[in-house]
Amino acid sequence: MGRTTPTRIMVPKNYTQFISILTGYVNSGVVPMSRIDDAVTRILRVKFAMGLFENPYADPVLLKNGKTSDGPMLPLSKKAPKILVAGSHADNLGYQCGGWTIEWQGDSGRITVGTTILDAVRAAVDPSTTVVFAENPDAEFVKKGGFSYAIVAVGEHPYTETAGDNLNLTIPEPGLSTVEAVCGAVQCATVLISGRPVVAQPLLAASDALVAAWLPGSEGQGVTDALFGDYGFTGRLARTWFKSVEQLPMNVGDAHYDPLFPLGFGLTTEGASQGDGVAIHSSM
Repeated sequence: MGRTTPTRIMVPKNYTQFISILTGYVNSGVVPMSRIDDAVTRILRVKFAMGLFENPYADPVLLKNGKTSDGPMLPLSKKAPKILVAGSHADNLGYQCGGWTIEWQGDSGRITVGTTILDAVRAAVDPSTTVVFAENPDAEFVKKGGFSYAIVAVGEHPYTETAGDNLNLTIPEPGLSTVEAVCGAVQCATVLISGRPVVAQPLLAASDALVAAWLPGSEGQGVTDALFGDYGFTGRLARTWFKSVEQLPMNVGDAHYDPLFPLGFGLTTEGASQGDGVAIHSSM
């Protein structure tokens, strides 16, 4: 590695060894600290230009909030007697984080320290509320459970670069099957974990509420804060959400622009729930 080379080095494997070696080179003067400062400055310059420090979080986007005749579902009540949390992504920290987390392609399970969506739900609700977790329950289980409502978290598996290439852009099973089984038996809010828009119409049709949570990272509370109304939904889509992959590529201004959700779409909820989760307002 030359002292003045502008090359950026990514180390998806053996990163702890790389850190140790580079630290040794810096301490011995082989790599000057000015070289490290230069590399960090280039990265920070781009982040400042993108406004990431003024608006550092990719907010979850509320795509649907209740069926027309029933009124809004969100925010959820923290004092419901019994609720169900389901789905492959509800208690999976690795799935929340996505690729480039601990491993190059990411991984499944508690790969790092953090809070899953299930953890965050349990922490958010009233002590009197019973929280039941079932990753992939059948409809009969849900019908007999006596649940006030359900939260179902599903989505993509972690990926990086070409490993994420997907001509269908559908979430893997049993994601949709879980949503249909649960939401067909009880009022439910679906949380979609993905690094990009995916085929969402089946999820939209089955769910009472649908949230695009993107990749929320290690802290599931960022999702539940909005679900339970501690903070209102304010997120807007940073890109167009297609109806089907046959429409792609599709951008604003195209003659065939007919999206499921247009660029900038996002429903909002106003006000903190103050613990009771009463829905106050929902709008575009």
